[in-house]
Amino acid sequence: MKVHSTNYFNTFIEVAADCLAENGQVPPLKGNKKSVANLQYEMISKEPYRFTSDELLFEIYALRNDLSQKEYPEARNIFFSKGQPCLRASPLTKRYGFGIHSDHLGKIALYGRETEAYEKFLEDSSISKVKAMRSKKA
Repeated sequence: MKVHSTNYFNTFIEVAADCLAENGQVPPLKGNKKSVANLQYEMISKEPYRFTSDELLFEIYALRNDLSQKEYPEARNIFFSKGQPCLRASPLTKRYGFGIHSDHLGKIALYGRETEAYEKFLEDSSISKVKAMRSKKA
């Protein structure tokens, strides 16, 4: 079975060209169930450089589907047997004004577009840069 990955290495995902947020914004809660954006923000901001993109996306899938730890191995194989949207499609990069840095191990952290660190990543020629996906077609 083919395994797909969403991981990037030594890469900075820039905010989408059509993102209106001038600063990194905490995604607002809507109702009592956390959105994908809420979960991504919480997990990455609480523990920067702990998760790879694959780990983050699967953990959120597992949480939202109430999987037990026992179910993880098989569910993970099934989850990654199909291509999954990478963090370039994340609401954090498309709507909420965050860039995402993946280090040499593929571990990720968030940086608001207003931060000095965000600017440093843009200027760093030793890492790749990719733009987040646009919300609307050009």
